[in-house]
Amino acid sequence: MDCCICGPMAAIYRPPRNTICSPCYDGAKAIIAFLNEDEHSAGGGEGGLVKPRGLIKHTNSSPKGMTEVWEQVKEMRDREEAANRRAGFLEQGFGAAWMEGAHTDILVKPGNGPPIPAHKAILAARSEVFRHMLCTDECKAAPAGDCVSLPELAHDELSLLIAFLYTGTLDAAAAATATEASERRLHALLVAADKYDVPFMGRACEARLAAAVDPGNALRTLEVADRVTSCAALKERAMGTVLEHAEQVVFSDEYHDFAVRNAGLCVEITRALLAKAAGAKKAGHEPKSEDVYR
Repeated sequence: MDCCICGPMAAIYRPPRNTICSPCYDGAKAIIAFLNEDEHSAGGGEGGLVKPRGLIKHTNSSPKGMTEVWEQVKEMRDREEAANRRAGFLEQGFGAAWMEGAHTDILVKPGNGPPIPAHKAILAARSEVFRHMLCTDECKAAPAGDCVSLPELAHDELSLLIAFLYTGTLDAAAAATATEASERRLHALLVAADKYDVPFMGRACEARLAAAVDPGNALRTLEVADRVTSCAALKERAMGTVLEHAEQVVFSDEYHDFAVRNAGLCVEITRALLAKAAGAKKAGHEPKSEDVYR
């Protein structure tokens, strides 16, 4: 059957011909369902967004099908472009103010290196923890140039943290995970996001780390994910990689030092490996490591 949407003769088909292949039919239903779900979850014009119109349930007209879907997709594209322009406007303005050091009123001191100038208002707006730190009567009365210390962060890590608070994006040096140095920065930012209550940064770091998990860094990723309560998915990904490449990971030089620091995680790894072996023996096939860990 030639499909009137994706088939080679689709361009010359006209109604009432209505043959459609299963992938196109399923895809159309999925798109309509997705956009209807978007309608229910979207706010009524909040933040300048336009609430999508319904696609299937119309009060005064019959369903418009894929024609209405196409109009809705164009509307979503316009909303995305508007949101990107707003984000770019805010990122450029706040980022420039920080980079130029315009009217900064506080110094943030890392564990090493010189302090970094910032704005109390920006730090307090981005982090509830910083807000409590900076909005005390003593801190409000302090002169411009007063200092707050974050000794657990190195200078480059603190610079990336503050840059994220101003721009909402990870610096290229933090986004790349090709080296242990960039991986270390992401680990530090992930822990800092949890400590200082910046969940958006935490999700960005977790996504970068999860995409880069491999046998060579799985133990380090597992260790840092275990420290952050909101990183269950990252921990699962790292644990799955450890189980899938158990011989390579467990017999590596790094595993001994990891075991000394993380006895509890080693117990989890041992139990998961035993469960994997028992499941494989019982079923007569190799189970997926992520299913075993769950």
